Amino acid sequence: MKNQQVKLSVTAEIRIKEEVALAEGISAIQQFCVDMNSEIGCDLAVAHQSKDDPRNIILWEVYKDQEAFQAHFEAAHTQAFFEKGITELNWASESYPLDKQAVGAVA
Repeated sequence: MKNQQVKLSVTAEIRIKEEVALAEGISAIQQFCVDMNSEIGCDLAVAHQSKDDPRNIILWEVYKDQEAFQAHFEAAHTQAFFEKGITELNWASESYPLDKQAVGAVA
């Protein structure tokens, strides 16, 4: 299993800042997901809105590997989204698929 590429999943909770109109924040996040889905190496980017607090958004992202995830942060659209300052990061977690091919491949 050495040198096997293992998909990287990222789950993050972001919050639309109070000073940003909710509709504006949602629109920007939706466009950000469209842009992420156009990245080479990004297999999935989707946003979910909290039922309890509409300003809290969960992002689910899947990348082909760690290099693709790193390239995501270097992409112009990612930098532009961060520079808008419409959200703040509450937390983020990286994970790998738990399947027969991936077990032990990450370590």
